[in-house]
Amino acid sequence: MEKRVGWLILSKILLLCILAFVFLVIGANFNGGIIQKFDYFWINMIQGNISEKLTSFMLFITFWGSIKGVALISAVTVIWLFVTGKRLLSIATALTISIGAGGFNHVLKLYYKRERPSIHPIIHEQGYSFPSGHSMGSMILFGCLVFIFFKVCKNRSLKLFFTVISIVMILIIGISRIYLGVHYPSDVLGGYTTGAIWLLFSIIIFSFFENRLKRRQAIN
Repeated sequence: MEKRVGWLILSKILLLCILAFVFLVIGANFNGGIIQKFDYFWINMIQGNISEKLTSFMLFITFWGSIKGVALISAVTVIWLFVTGKRLLSIATALTISIGAGGFNHVLKLYYKRERPSIHPIIHEQGYSFPSGHSMGSMILFGCLVFIFFKVCKNRSLKLFFTVISIVMILIIGISRIYLGVHYPSDVLGGYTTGAIWLLFSIIIFSFFENRLKRRQAIN
């Protein structure tokens, strides 16, 4: 059992290191040839399919990665967890999403100060571009929801279904930011990696306090 826990912790640390490396490489090479080719390839691919109906769909989808959308889903989830007696998980969810999708993203944007793309913007956004707040927020939000669902649901089929839906939402929200012309694809990838880093770090911290609480309850 101890070996299994040890390997699990080691795998999480390794994954954190890989994600951090990917993020740092992107952040250090905005103007590099590889990043630029990557960005313009996907911009041309995604914005080459612009239509009125698709734009309406993308505007709807991108809302759920916005501050209002994330706050709405988060509030409902946090209140539900608190009312059903899962108070530690409720507090952890509130802190993970608010600090990660809000404060952490803001600090990173101020540090990198990357200007937004000017290629066919369908909508206009203020502030810096890297990492994408919508992509980072959706990764943290839906990642948290999957973690919560795995803890409260026992049905494997429902777990798989909810996980697939969450992954699709994360991906489509990221694509919507490129489609709408407010982010480079590398911004979206940067948002995904930092969101995953913050989510994984938060899960590790939560698991530590949860195990500590269970030990205290067992002793009492």
